[in-house]
Amino acid sequence: MTDTHAFDDALTLEAVRDGVVRGHTSTSYKNMVGPFGGLTAATLIRAVEEHPDRLGEPISITINFAGPIADGAFEVSTRAVRTNRSNQHWYLELTQNGVVATTATAVFGTRRETWNDVEASSPAAPAPSDLDDESFPDFIAWAKNYDMRFAAGKLIEEESADSTATLWVRDAPPRPLDFASLTSMCDIFYPRVFQRRGKFVPAGTISLTIHYFATTEDLKIQSDDYVLGTASTRRFNQGYFDQSAELWGTDGSLLATSHQVVYYKD
Repeated sequence: MTDTHAFDDALTLEAVRDGVVRGHTSTSYKNMVGPFGGLTAATLIRAVEEHPDRLGEPISITINFAGPIADGAFEVSTRAVRTNRSNQHWYLELTQNGVVATTATAVFGTRRETWNDVEASSPAAPAPSDLDDESFPDFIAWAKNYDMRFAAGKLIEEESADSTATLWVRDAPPRPLDFASLTSMCDIFYPRVFQRRGKFVPAGTISLTIHYFATTEDLKIQSDDYVLGTASTRRFNQGYFDQSAELWGTDGSLLATSHQVVYYKD
């Protein structure tokens, strides 16, 4: 029997009743407080993907982290609130012991041939082989599941005038990219306030939105190769900051963008 990847183990969901599945937090993907938010987001995407009524592929998802997720079991309820000819709108809730910890809205849909263009451009970065694999402190357990090679913005203990981080990333060990793993990678950027302040401060994502441009064919082309990511902040202000990111494929295609609001104390 072939061993499954730790990421797939962490995303295992069991049907409980119509529209409700049960999952369990993973010690491999623990963060400083609770589970890694990227894995939670990926779990919600996977819950819709496995629903028998799901239409098409992910177009967008917005996750609101309403409260802490404790170690242990949780349930995810999924409900398609409207299905149109080409898109489908979902509402999701992650609960523990009847208490809502996370809510989300997701849009899935089918894509069609249209006029296409890309105004964004991928950041410049040396090849992954020319960069060292970055190590993180042991209490950031989830980072051990990723091979991250920073071209800019590696975690250092000094203040920086710039919040931009650019890095190559892939699962460790390598795993073919799918929508769940792409979702998780949209949150691999540590809070930009750590970089600006040159130290760890209390911080956490409140709301995360991901827009998917990749198709199933794009993901097949990407396979298990490195994804090029970049993230930055526009403003830190009175306990909150924004964080925007882009993920690019090895063929130069924009796979996804993400936008989040993060609280911090300093």
